[in-house]
Amino acid sequence: MSITRRIAIATGVAAALMGTTAMAQDNVRIALVAKSLGNGFFEAAARGAEEAAEELGNAEIIYTGPTSTTAEGQIEVINSLVAQRVDAIAISANDPDAVVPALQKAMQRGITVISWDSGVAPEGREMHLAPSSDELIGQTIIKLAADKLPDGGKVAVLSATSTSTNQNTWIAEMEKVMDQYPDIELVATVYGDDLADKSYRETQGLLQSYPDLDAIIAPTSVGIVAAAQAVQDAGKTGEVNVTGLGLPSEMAGAIESGASQSFAIWNPVDLGYATAMLAYNLATDEAKAEPGAEIGMGRMGTATLDDDNQAAMSEPFTYDASNIDEFKSVF
Repeated sequence: MSITRRIAIATGVAAALMGTTAMAQDNVRIALVAKSLGNGFFEAAARGAEEAAEELGNAEIIYTGPTSTTAEGQIEVINSLVAQRVDAIAISANDPDAVVPALQKAMQRGITVISWDSGVAPEGREMHLAPSSDELIGQTIIKLAADKLPDGGKVAVLSATSTSTNQNTWIAEMEKVMDQYPDIELVATVYGDDLADKSYRETQGLLQSYPDLDAIIAPTSVGIVAAAQAVQDAGKTGEVNVTGLGLPSEMAGAIESGASQSFAIWNPVDLGYATAMLAYNLATDEAKAEPGAEIGMGRMGTATLDDDNQAAMSEPFTYDASNIDEFKSVF
């Protein structure tokens, strides 16, 4: 082979390699950082992010996280991603404050940083995507009960602790829209302290105090399981519907038995999808994170940022007999 031909081949290979590199650089690399690996909720979110990447065509998802739910582990992951010069980091934080310095370093390097699911302090991210909003959660939990009571009825709330900020807020938001359901009567609110045994006993008390009770709303994943079990044990299946917020893996049995007709929580697949879409739009300068901004989330619609650059994805996702088998092994 002549020297000229060898040079030509080498030049061609180099050009091809440069072309490949250029194509790779054109891909927007989005790191989806979980609280920890091996968690079904985050693995489902990663599937959603991959759906977004496939739809976008020039996005690459790097799903990563520490082996345990520690801020230190996430900081190590963030530093590694900064060294890799990813285009965007989307993190569900184990600690809202501890990860800030590492994320600030990322932003100083031109990396887009957003938080999702579990937020980061404002100085450590451009925006935060919450799975839902307090208003939407409050509206959803009463609607779940009311939809199964077309003629009205009596409902009670089994909450976590009496001082639980999020629980109290959700219940307050629920009460704001009670006038939309004039035939629904809220007869009591009790507290199981997010303990299975106490939640079970509180449910027993409700069933004894209100023998004509039609539904129990438990906006707590511990309480809803305990309440469903108490209803089943009391032979009230089909008479008292247990609903609220729960995990498919824990509530599948209650759906099957009929102790619960439906419940809700956010869909992690949708959450991962929406997060990836937001990260992509910010990293490519298709949008800017600022109060009032409307940023596309693909099939999930648009995120509208508030004064703290936070947005809610959607109303909680409802699970019932029609879809519980699809999700019960996921989270």
